[in-house]
Amino acid sequence: VQLQASGGGLVQPGGSLRLSCATSGQFSSWTMAWFRQAPGKERDFVAAIKWNGDTKYYAESVKGRFTISRDNDKNTADLHMSMLKPEDTAVYFCAVAPTWVGNDYTQSTPYRYWGQGTQVTVSS
Repeated sequence: VQLQASGGGLVQPGGSLRLSCATSGQFSSWTMAWFRQAPGKERDFVAAIKWNGDTKYYAESVKGRFTISRDNDKNTADLHMSMLKPEDTAVYFCAVAPTWVGNDYTQSTPYRYWGQGTQVTVSS
């Protein structure tokens, strides 16, 4: 299974970006998530979505600004980011667990497959 993240770039504060994660695998039930890692910091949870789309979770720092969505036909999950702040600057990683991870959605351990990361820089 391979994951391909795309859509990163340089954006001004207050701007928007849309990240996309495509996976080569197909799962009957899965969890897809986005994590991010800023320089010198730990990798942090950003958002997660259940395969059927009815359950989504967000880190407190991005609630109301980021939206995660999925397209099961295309095996993709997108992260729409708006009202971006300089502190959102990081490398963003998508990750997939082949099952619903339940309450462990913020932990990196349950996610078996990871993309290569895409850089998001928020700066004027």
